[in-house]
Amino acid sequence: MAAGVVGVNIAAGSARAAVEQVVEAERAGIPAAWGTIGMAGGQDPIAAFAAAAVQTESVLMGTCIIQTWPRHPLVIAQQALALESLAPGRFRLGIGPAHQPAMESSYGVRWRRPLTQLREYLTVIRALFDEGEVDFEGEHVVARARLRGPVEAPVMASALRPKSFELCGELSDGAISWMCPRAYLVEQALPALERGARSAGRPAPPLVAHVPVMVEADRQKVRAAVRGSLGYYAQSANYRGMFETAGFPISDTYSDELLDDLAISGSAEEVAAGLVELLDVGMGEVLAHPVIDRDDRAGSLERAFEAIALAARLIAA
Repeated sequence: MAAGVVGVNIAAGSARAAVEQVVEAERAGIPAAWGTIGMAGGQDPIAAFAAAAVQTESVLMGTCIIQTWPRHPLVIAQQALALESLAPGRFRLGIGPAHQPAMESSYGVRWRRPLTQLREYLTVIRALFDEGEVDFEGEHVVARARLRGPVEAPVMASALRPKSFELCGELSDGAISWMCPRAYLVEQALPALERGARSAGRPAPPLVAHVPVMVEADRQKVRAAVRGSLGYYAQSANYRGMFETAGFPISDTYSDELLDDLAISGSAEEVAAGLVELLDVGMGEVLAHPVIDRDDRAGSLERAFEAIALAARLIAA
């Protein structure tokens, strides 16, 4: 059986509900809980994880991702330090530049050279975590500060195209994908991650495959749910470019073939087997993103948690 970790993406309407889901993940035997910037109904995921940290004992908690443009890397490092003190050894920091339209419209940033910006953030945060201090001046970031000491937490980053996977291989403790076809992860992402690691003279960090899941036998229903909840990415130039590289060029929306590749669905046993299979083909960790049935939100979330917990048991067996 594959070695590795399988986790769940927390999606809730409030910070309180997010904390409840993290607690439930631990109770179900799911070893890792992750949250995006919108995991708590648009509320801050770091604050929600801090509350969850004092109500849990073993579940790992990670951000996927904290957006870099709105927060200075020193602020991110300070927040990570607080979480690490609340849950020693259980917090994983994931950062990323997110998407140009959202960052410009929401925060008024001047989007430019996002990979350079991510490189500078990783450099600053790694220095703060590893050495407890930093003295850096770059194109996007100026940071001169000292923490009370090193921070024992991995620093991961989002990755979509090969250059970003190379950067993660060079500087991060892991690359976090999203909406990437499996063949693309194996044939494009993993080799790029390894190239970046070789250039830095270090072992390749793990690739965390972030994938939609739905416990549902009706494939048409799964496709409709994914199109309804994740349709934004079909309109993103970055994702469209990635899909084309992966052999799935799209015009206005996802093809059925692409949706069937992206989303793991079926019975709980089939979903669990699909998650484990990703570890078997080289992923270091799998992050399952429950796709919600709008007519049965609670039921679809419960079924997803059951399938992810089953995958965790299969891995441990």
